[in-house]
Amino acid sequence: MAKGKSSAKTSAKKMPKSKCCVSKTRCKRCPIRMLKEGTLPDGYTVQRRKLVKVDKKKSAKKLAAAA
Repeated sequence: MAKGKSSAKTSAKKMPKSKCCVSKTRCKRCPIRMLKEGTLPDGYTVQRRKLVKVDKKKSAKKLAAAA
């Protein structure tokens, strides 16, 4: 097996791109498409076409304030 290549057994889901390319036809790794389909990894969200990590402390405060 060549260096840098992954086998079929160890293939993991690809991470989304860090920024959307603003193409009308969405690519496979588009963060907007992944958010819509629900395939975005846990702890991530999309804001202003950019992939951002969700801060668990802030989201807990927002939920508490809304209740």
